[in-house]
Amino acid sequence: MPAKNAFYAQSGGVTAVINASACGVIETARQHKDKIANVYAGRNGIIGALTEDLIDTSQESDDDIAALRYTPAGAFGSCRYKLKSLEANRREYERLIEVFKAHNIGYFFYNGGGDSADTCYKVSQLSETLGYPVQAIHVPKTVDNDLPITDNCPGFGSVAKYIATSALEASFDVRSMAKTSTKLFVLEVMGRHAGWIAAAGGLIDDHGIPVLVLFPEIEFDQDRFMAKVKAMVEQHGYCTVVVSEGCHWPDGRFLAEQGTKDAFGHAQLGGAAPVVANMVKEALGYKFHWAVADYLQRAARHLASKTDVEQAYATGKAGVEFALAGHNAIMPTIKRVSSDPYRWEVGEAPLSEVANVEKFMPREFITEDGFGITAACKEYLLPLIQGEDYPPFTNGLPRFVTLKNAAVEKKLAAFEL
Repeated sequence: MPAKNAFYAQSGGVTAVINASACGVIETARQHKDKIANVYAGRNGIIGALTEDLIDTSQESDDDIAALRYTPAGAFGSCRYKLKSLEANRREYERLIEVFKAHNIGYFFYNGGGDSADTCYKVSQLSETLGYPVQAIHVPKTVDNDLPITDNCPGFGSVAKYIATSALEASFDVRSMAKTSTKLFVLEVMGRHAGWIAAAGGLIDDHGIPVLVLFPEIEFDQDRFMAKVKAMVEQHGYCTVVVSEGCHWPDGRFLAEQGTKDAFGHAQLGGAAPVVANMVKEALGYKFHWAVADYLQRAARHLASKTDVEQAYATGKAGVEFALAGHNAIMPTIKRVSSDPYRWEVGEAPLSEVANVEKFMPREFITEDGFGITAACKEYLLPLIQGEDYPPFTNGLPRFVTLKNAAVEKKLAAFEL
């Protein structure tokens, strides 16, 4: 049977290690030329498939593909674009088949989070719904760590390491100035509905730092929060607060809500840190500083977790191996074998149980008062931030790769999204 081509694309917010998964996909595919002739990457995610804007990864050297392992962000461009149902937009699915047929694509690897899993699941059903055989594998990625079934998500370990480290460093700064100046530092982190990233900030408690964590899973109680801040400052002279962007009032309103929505229809967030800091200033009079980690947390490849890099590569590699073994509509997962010593292996989950399902922080990971993390949470988090995997440096700066991203010649008429 003649070898088919593969389509690979990146979707949603990128991470420090999503390119490590791309490296795993492409390097593994290159080892199976008898079954996968070439890997075409979608420029800007699924949009690249719909508009026939494909990238010929065979034009990249082995060294440059290997360099993806330590290069942050999305090497082929990402997007926030969710396919509607077949009934709502049949023309998009028919277009995908046209593109796949034109370029002999029989494998589909989509690297992303929950919405991307939904897209991948819909593509996996093309053989049944429209009669075109394609094997679709979802390669997990999300800093939010909110995909179900998998123990953790590639991308999370590195952002957790960055947030814990940054919160620790900034807390040392605040402690230095607390006698005559700053009493409060507030760090805002990503996490719309799940507080996994915020939880990582709670790890600094083990270093003697007075820290409060505000989770999306716990309704914000202003009076209780102020009492905790006041008590910590009176005891320690200062306090650090790590707040998730998804922290919300009892009526469901986000502290950080801007009144706008993203391409997936989610409320756009950003601004919980100044809201919390000014709230404390008004109630208690403490001088403050605040920061929003924003892109810094998900792009910080210089401080990536070695565990995370290895798992990102492994899930990309496993995705290709699962496809070659005949699997369809699945996602490689991380299975924790033990926490101490930390051991893990790759498993698999059906996309029907992954798409559009969010995994939240279990209540037993959050302290009874709702402002910290428990020993069980620390046991879960600490293995994921272990190890350093520094990129090479030149003239004092990381040396990342920028691919050629040569376009594949188009064969079809233009398509309007």
